[in-house]
Amino acid sequence: MKRSRDVFTRFIPYSDSRNSRASVFHSLRRYALAALLSPRWEEGKHAENGQKWRSLEHKGPLFPPEYEPLPSSVSFLYNGTPVILRPATEEVATFYAKMLDHEFTTKEVFQNNFFTDWKEVMTETERQLISDLSQCDFSNIHKYFVEKTEEKRNMTKEEKQVLKEEANKLTEEYGYCLLDGHREKIGNFRVEPPGLFRGRGEHPKMGKLKKRVQPEDVIINCSKDVKIPEPPPGHRWKKVQHDNTVTWLASWVENIHGHIKYIMLNPSSKLKGEKDWQKYETARKLKLSVDSIRSEYQSAWTSCEMKQRQYGVALYFIDKLALRAGNEKDDDTADTVGCCSLRVEHINLHRHLDSLDYVVEFDFLGKDSIRYYNKVPVEKQVYKNLKLFMNSKNPDDDLFDRISTTYLNKKLNEAMPGLTAKVFRTFNASTTLQEQLNQLTTDDMTLPEKILAYNRANRAVAILCNHQRAAPKTFEKSMQLLQEKIKKKQEEVEKAKKELKQAKKEHKQLPSEVSKKLVQKMEKTVKRLLEQLKKLQLLETDRNENKVIALGTSKLNYLDPRISVAWCKKNNVPVEKIYNKTQRAKFAWAIDMADENFQF
Repeated sequence: MKRSRDVFTRFIPYSDSRNSRASVFHSLRRYALAALLSPRWEEGKHAENGQKWRSLEHKGPLFPPEYEPLPSSVSFLYNGTPVILRPATEEVATFYAKMLDHEFTTKEVFQNNFFTDWKEVMTETERQLISDLSQCDFSNIHKYFVEKTEEKRNMTKEEKQVLKEEANKLTEEYGYCLLDGHREKIGNFRVEPPGLFRGRGEHPKMGKLKKRVQPEDVIINCSKDVKIPEPPPGHRWKKVQHDNTVTWLASWVENIHGHIKYIMLNPSSKLKGEKDWQKYETARKLKLSVDSIRSEYQSAWTSCEMKQRQYGVALYFIDKLALRAGNEKDDDTADTVGCCSLRVEHINLHRHLDSLDYVVEFDFLGKDSIRYYNKVPVEKQVYKNLKLFMNSKNPDDDLFDRISTTYLNKKLNEAMPGLTAKVFRTFNASTTLQEQLNQLTTDDMTLPEKILAYNRANRAVAILCNHQRAAPKTFEKSMQLLQEKIKKKQEEVEKAKKELKQAKKEHKQLPSEVSKKLVQKMEKTVKRLLEQLKKLQLLETDRNENKVIALGTSKLNYLDPRISVAWCKKNNVPVEKIYNKTQRAKFAWAIDMADENFQF
């Protein structure tokens, strides 16, 4: 601190008053500390009236290249006969042909949606000729693209470098913007090319045509005083606006769901970092109010108003089980639900007389069509309310028919400004990680043991939030290779132990300085091999436990990164072991801010 004082005082004007001089020093120190603690993502705090930036300049989105027709040697066959398609029709045919080796093209819904949308692109003549998908032969087109992929894979190092340099040039031109004088990276500057919609699970819209986005569909957002991005030759923008209360650079409406798509800043940007920080700070504030909110929703269980009872039980599930709130959806979306959209058929009630437990069995498809199945003991009054909510209802009737997500979030915001069901989920996820890390980590652990402990804590959150995944296709093969490594390492350990035993025996029989050094060297070898073996065994345990659990979703969206950063600093774990390069860029604010004493 003395050195800091010397640095500051060199810039303090001379004054005869020691008190004045001290006062200036303390003022400067406060400003300096504020500067150190206020990185660029905090600069937006000056904003008023919802203003997010002062100036924004960019090149606009990068559109995919126009369709390049197939060579004349590659033909589409209908009923065994080659058919020449116009380019627009042929392009859509290539989307289907590229997916011939994928299970999607075996599904009836996918086939029907594709064929319906494809026929809309066809000319009247093509429609009259091509009337049955089963008579369509895309195999020649599929083979052509397989060969093209193989050619690209077999390119020389020099050829690949040329492509890489071309991609880098485009990134330099379109992948950055100027935001309040900072050169910021743009997250998704490329407009998605046309293709066929896949969706997750058994989505009813799978196979529908994702149409090509044209500049005429795109709204540009930038400053008034900068050069407006130029659309591709022969095109114009749908609209150019200068709205500094939003953070997107361009937007358009996609045709599958009618949703607005945005080009946004990269997660590592100032605005994204600030938004992340504020999100987790809101979740942390919930700690101060959570007890009163829990008391309030428990009181609602015995309310004389059915709406209040449903609110109390729904929030209990969101709090206890970290369920998503759930939103009303149109009939043409996948049949996935959250808490507020649960139907009677999604739960069963069980009374365990031997243990006096009241149990609710959940079974429904959550986000991304991931099955949520869970049996949980609940409070007696919750159980009684659920029986009441289910009374005289059909299986497909809403369980919580008096409330909606909007109503629930409105009530939460009244309890604490900014509080939503998602904030509750973030709060419970981050609290779980903090508690698990505190319980699972000890000072005497090795680095691999600490990483396993972290992943186990992360897994507890993923299980709480129902973040599942299918086992990777390469799982069995990679595990087999790992087990072979473990077996080989075990053999090395056994061999080294035998050699050490023999060396000790020889040293005992004929002691010498040389034999003593040999024993010491071999002891180090055995110790090193045992550490290597333990590391491989811990990795095997980690992979097995993580087989069907997706750790990334909670790590990126629900866990305050300051918990992980502080844990790394406290336990001497390189942050690179927890976050990859992209994640470190996204959480740069947390890496800068959090010290080892941070607790959520």
